[in-house]
Amino acid sequence: MQTIASRNETTKENVREKVIGRKHFKVLPDQYGQHYDHKLLITIFVLCCFGLVMVYSSSAYVASASGKGEYYFLIREAVFMAIGIGGMLFISKLDYHWFVKITAPLYLLSIVLMVLTDFTPFGVEINGQKRWINLIPGVKSLPTYQPTEIVKIALILVFAYMINRCIKNIDRIPVMFTMILMLAPLAGLVVINNLSSGIIIAGIGCFMYFIASRRKKLYWVVLILAAAAVALIYFDPNILVSLHLVEDYQLSRIEVWKDPASDPLDKGFQVLQGLYAIGSGGLFGKGLGSSVQKLGFIPESHNDMIFSIICEELGIFGAVCVIGLFAYMIYRFVYIILRAPDLYGAMIVSGVMIHIALQVILNIAVVTNTIPNTGVTLPFISYGGTSVAILLAEMGMVLSVSNQIIYEK
Repeated sequence: MQTIASRNETTKENVREKVIGRKHFKVLPDQYGQHYDHKLLITIFVLCCFGLVMVYSSSAYVASASGKGEYYFLIREAVFMAIGIGGMLFISKLDYHWFVKITAPLYLLSIVLMVLTDFTPFGVEINGQKRWINLIPGVKSLPTYQPTEIVKIALILVFAYMINRCIKNIDRIPVMFTMILMLAPLAGLVVINNLSSGIIIAGIGCFMYFIASRRKKLYWVVLILAAAAVALIYFDPNILVSLHLVEDYQLSRIEVWKDPASDPLDKGFQVLQGLYAIGSGGLFGKGLGSSVQKLGFIPESHNDMIFSIICEELGIFGAVCVIGLFAYMIYRFVYIILRAPDLYGAMIVSGVMIHIALQVILNIAVVTNTIPNTGVTLPFISYGGTSVAILLAEMGMVLSVSNQIIYEK
């Protein structure tokens, strides 16, 4: 009887393996669908909490001076973060294959929102840039948000779906052309008023395709051509204007990047003040809350330039710890990608990983004046309700994939 029972159990396990389609891996009945990647979850919460601390530290003086109260930006960020965390936990409990149902509507919605933002009075202009739209278009009493954040999720889901469907023919011209056609409207509409987000969106699409492609030589050729183009632009930025690729204000950013001291009281002011903050922080910083540059010297210090305040208050040590947290988050993404139940889940996580990595790299590069000022926020840390809420929704997608990882017995 014992031998028969053991044979039946072996048969059940073999059937389970065949259903799953992965050899040597088994789903334990008491574990399936019950496992987050808790290490990633803890990393997310640590970054969010640290972000709230730094938003308060970098914005309290400016908020008080403007009569809004020192907790104004902190409260707004905390509200959006709480909404985002709730959304993250809800999305994480969904079967990520359900995202296929909303991919096409979300893609179309993102195009409609970008058209409304760029070409209609529904778009809201702030600081000379038309990047925002009211929560309900036309209702000005409601908060504004950036549709570009929704575009990023739409692109990740579209490319994950397309790559999963076309993986056998991924390197053929028709498939490549189709992917470009899917990417071009989103990147084109975004880049009209937001070059930095356009670069990130194009980067997400290109790198997701790179991960799926079997032909890597083409990407090396593109990389070499891009490096040559950057070198040409550095020595002759006016070529971009002659080709109608940038506006005059974007050209001025390139010129200031080359020599911030050439216009220290206007266009180079923010860059120079950020560099002063980084340099004055030293190894361990001046102490949390002790920044001098945030006292009106760095414009919008709680937004794009918050990394410079981190360097000033917490020093190189604090900056390295922040970079280390993001590096560990990327490691957890890779861990989930390698163990995802299928290609679709792996590509969703890959898209989110690319988004986070690009945004972190670009933000730190801007603050350190490695690249021209592009207005990119530091994920989970910079002030921005739409940004943090959408990022947390993306984390929910990643956790949804991790929730269905096949564990070894």
